[in-house]
Amino acid sequence: MASLLFAQAHAAEEGEAILKSKCVGCHIPEGNESLSRISHQRKTPEGWLMSIARMQVMHGLQISDDDRRTLVKYLADKQGLAPSETEGVRYAMERRLNTVEKFDDHLSQMCGRCHSGARVALQRRPAKEWEHLVNFHLGQWPSLEYQAQSRDRDWLEIALKETVPDLAKRFPMESKAWADWQKSRPTAAELPGQWSFSGHMLAKGDVRGVMTVKADKGDTFSVIVKGQYADGTPFEGSGSAILYNGFEWRGNVKIGDTNLRQVFSALNGEMRGRMFEAEHDERGLDFVAAKEDNAKLLAVQPAYIKAGSEAELTLVGSGLAGKPDFGPGVEVVKVLEQTPERVRVRVKAAANAAAGTRAVALGQLKGVDLAVYDSISEVKVVPEFSIARIGENGGSTPKVQGRFEAEAWGKDAAGKAYRIGYLPAKWSVEPFDERAKEDEDVKFAGKMQADGVFVPGGAGPNPERKMMTNNAGNLKVIAQLEEGGQKGEGHLIVTVQRWNNPPLP
Repeated sequence: MASLLFAQAHAAEEGEAILKSKCVGCHIPEGNESLSRISHQRKTPEGWLMSIARMQVMHGLQISDDDRRTLVKYLADKQGLAPSETEGVRYAMERRLNTVEKFDDHLSQMCGRCHSGARVALQRRPAKEWEHLVNFHLGQWPSLEYQAQSRDRDWLEIALKETVPDLAKRFPMESKAWADWQKSRPTAAELPGQWSFSGHMLAKGDVRGVMTVKADKGDTFSVIVKGQYADGTPFEGSGSAILYNGFEWRGNVKIGDTNLRQVFSALNGEMRGRMFEAEHDERGLDFVAAKEDNAKLLAVQPAYIKAGSEAELTLVGSGLAGKPDFGPGVEVVKVLEQTPERVRVRVKAAANAAAGTRAVALGQLKGVDLAVYDSISEVKVVPEFSIARIGENGGSTPKVQGRFEAEAWGKDAAGKAYRIGYLPAKWSVEPFDERAKEDEDVKFAGKMQADGVFVPGGAGPNPERKMMTNNAGNLKVIAQLEEGGQKGEGHLIVTVQRWNNPPLP
């Protein structure tokens, strides 16, 4: 512990030294170790990284990669966000780019037309600093007032007199949550050990395993992952990670031949977030993990069974012990394997088992549900709305795929809808509207694969299309369940390359 605290103190001193040597040329000292602009903001690690990168691109800041990493760490620790201040908007850090945001009209129109509303919600400033940000926007992008949803109103007047006070109230620099977090922030010493994890990747399926975390210098770690998908495909590799602000876990892990990034919240013996490919953030998996000394039931895989059938189910968690119980109407035929991280069982659902969800228990552990169904009432395409992007075709920008699964829903005896889970389906695409039909978007925009992965077309003008336009398209995504044949629909926009791809969209 003493060596850890020494390393943390040294890193903080190093970060402060870099801040003074690299930033005081433009940011004025204000006394009490405060610098203009910088000292009046709080951000996530991604937010601070973007600020420093902007200083490099637009203002000629010269800084090495190592010094930039140290400075991001220093600022994210000293002027970060409390866990509660990131709730509801972590999707931006986790690169869930198909999220449909639900902000009010004012924020959506004044801020969300150029970037996500989450980028705004993941920073804190006093009123004067929010005002500086408005002026910065207009100075940096002087055509802003002539763009859509600006030219129809007095944008600057509204921004200064309405938006600034609103943001200062919603996202203030000083907050009780941040003050309390600074007093009780945990240390990195709590993280080394074995972490049992569960996850799911769209179009690939469930995954489970164990992540071993070993302490390195400061708040950094080495990571070893050993697991597998439900179909038996290995999910194994190693890498490194760093902890910001006591709970923001960021890792880089190579699984097989693929580099994945980890964006997790690490709190109270649990990690939650997302892992995604470094070059294809649409290829990612939801992730939840529990440390070995935190007895926790994380998941049952798969989380459904049909009445009158037998199936193999796997309970995933940490400190697993005791007798499994899957609720009324579901009998444990045989326990096939039982370890502290995994319990595999053969179960049978009675033909008259009540449709609906029931709590699963393992000894004293609860927290996950099993769905029992006899029929399917509805199918939803997940995600309901998605964006794919053309690319490559001799260029350097990769294609962005669409990835889908068919989510089955049922109704219980009371007629209440309940989620069954992802079931196998046949996939196709159709024109979304008459214009898409006329433009032959199905022919040119890309191909839907049998596994629910849509691969968009190549970038650039297409001589075969009307007016030699590119391979963009507007499509319906159709899922037809293999069991029952019910259909569900989603919406897929195939659009142009994402040239600007910042850490926070």
